[in-house]
Amino acid sequence: MTTIETFFRVAQATGAEVEAEAVVSPVAFSARYDLDRTTGLISRNDHPLKGQSVRGKIFIAPGVQGGVAAGWAFLSMRGLGVGPRGLIFGAVNPVMVQGAVTAGLPIVAGVDQEFFETVRTGELVRISPDNHTVAIVR
Repeated sequence: MTTIETFFRVAQATGAEVEAEAVVSPVAFSARYDLDRTTGLISRNDHPLKGQSVRGKIFIAPGVQGGVAAGWAFLSMRGLGVGPRGLIFGAVNPVMVQGAVTAGLPIVAGVDQEFFETVRTGELVRISPDNHTVAIVR
């Protein structure tokens, strides 16, 4: 079996290398309004991924919304064992980065638009912060 990896550059990155199944949101993400932080499920009624779990997965979205909730939401989810393994965003704010770092989550931002046009939910994705890359592994 041949493995094909498609690499994309990222502008900002921090955390450990991680590989996991992707959950891809077509809309910007809010830790406060989109997630049930006790189950790890996307819970906002009008969210396109309602009912999807982020537990143990790499969550991907084109951007973020809101602020301070991310600072504690990811840490709380980690403590409950329902959090994601990593985060990939097109654009991010400092509070989302702070929340990810506090929870020990790898986070990258500034990914090429082509990545968002290519990656699909269920695909294997690798975040490599030291290399400033993300890869889709097929």
